[in-house]
Amino acid sequence: MTDLFLLLPRIERLLDRLEGAPAEAIDWKKIHAARWVAETRQLHAICHPHRIETRHLLAIDEQKRRIDANTRQFVEGRPANNVLLTGARGTGKSSLVKAMLAKYAGKGLRLVEIDKAGLAHLPELFERLPESPQRFILFCDDLSFTVDEPGYPALKAALDGSLSTPADNVLIYATSNRRHLMPEYMAENEEARHLGGEVHPGEATEEKVSLSERFGLWVSFYPMDQDAYLAIAAHWAKELGAKDADSERFIRAALQWSLARGARSGRVAQQFAKDWAGQGK
Repeated sequence: MTDLFLLLPRIERLLDRLEGAPAEAIDWKKIHAARWVAETRQLHAICHPHRIETRHLLAIDEQKRRIDANTRQFVEGRPANNVLLTGARGTGKSSLVKAMLAKYAGKGLRLVEIDKAGLAHLPELFERLPESPQRFILFCDDLSFTVDEPGYPALKAALDGSLSTPADNVLIYATSNRRHLMPEYMAENEEARHLGGEVHPGEATEEKVSLSERFGLWVSFYPMDQDAYLAIAAHWAKELGAKDADSERFIRAALQWSLARGARSGRVAQQFAKDWAGQGK
């Protein structure tokens, strides 16, 4: 029993090394996407990433133009910004980032998905990504924080302010339903100070704004109107082989679907189109 207790510290050190050990090297010439797994602190290749073409993303032309321009600059080795995509759910934020991979993978763009738990490991991830001809976008989807979460200071430092910064071939694209990535409370407005006719936000508000403002490019997405929703539903129905996507019956069913879901968005429109086409209507 005594010998076992003496061995325990050595076993624990060995397990720690194994947990932090790098996974098998990813061949970035063949693999276009990967996922950072926070539990094992390893990169895992995604052999069949979700691909979507920009032509399928309707009613967000200005957002597409801005994201495409920034991504093209990045792929071509020119200066480009980290990007924060915010706004209504289901309006194409995540799909637009994935569409950039589909468009520019052949020119060296690679996508690394990282969740909120993995953001605390950003400095380590920066060391793992090779300085190579490939260009890497770290993709954080549906991001939001509370102040005490470990990923919050890590992301803030990575964007601007840390000695451990990403290489020139790494950018961060994040999506969120919140512009400032954190919950905001009415009580925080009471901290504001009025000096010489100017309003100065309180420290809590300043702290929350300080993260989002470190993204060089903000792109906002908005709830869509009925015409845009119906156009997207018809587009996807035709893509899926439905023949009567312009009929009154189709329009009526699409509107009933959105009412039942309590939302009009590109995601809801596509879900309706799948249901409609799948039933052979």
